[in-house]
Order: sequence, then structure tokens, then C-alpha cells
Amino acid sequence: MTFRDRVLHVVRQVPPGRVVTYGQVALWAGSPRAARQVGGVLFGLRDADGDVPWQRVVNARGGISTFKVGAGELQTALLRSEGVQVGEQGIDLARWGWTPPLEAWPWEVPAPA
Repeated sequence: MTFRDRVLHVVRQVPPGRVVTYGQVALWAGSPRAARQVGGVLFGLRDADGDVPWQRVVNARGGISTFKVGAGELQTALLRSEGVQVGEQGIDLARWGWTPPLEAWPWEVPAPA
């Protein structure tokens, strides 16, 4: 399974109304130092990847991405439609963050550094 495949698998597991960070996705995809590469994978989504809820991935401070539309209006709207509170300072990760059981992944997940 490629890194891209693992990233998409992880992001597809994030339930509606919850968020994860790029760094968490990288860790759970088996490449703990690849947060930027996670962004690259999500940036390169194709129409065939329409089932990937990219909007549920935010930066380490709970901030909104801006690569899809302007200042993140689309991501904000999609998250709010799922019930996530998006404020001026971003998203409260303690409230809206999601952590899966690590046995959810069919590959080895390294321990956080």
C-alpha cells in the first residue's frame, strides 16, 4: 500500500463532525514526519477520490486549510454543516478532535516522537 493509499484510508475513517490534523494523519499513515506530504496528497485529490472527507483535516492549531477555495470558506462551510464549531481562532481540537483505536490500521503505526 502506498503512502497516498494509506493517507486516503486514514482520512476516510474520520467520522462526520470530527477533525484530525495533518500530523496525526501522517503518524497514522505510518510516516510521522510527513505532515506536509499529507497536505500534498489532499491537494492532489481527483474526482475519483470524492469519498475522501478532506475538510476534516486541519492544521496543528485547529486552523482551516486554504487550498480549495479562497480563505477556507468551503472547508469551513463543510465542517459547520457537520456540526463542527469553527471560530475565528479555528477549531477546538480538544472538543472536535478524533483519535481512532490504533489497531484500526492494517499497517504498523510508529510511536509519536
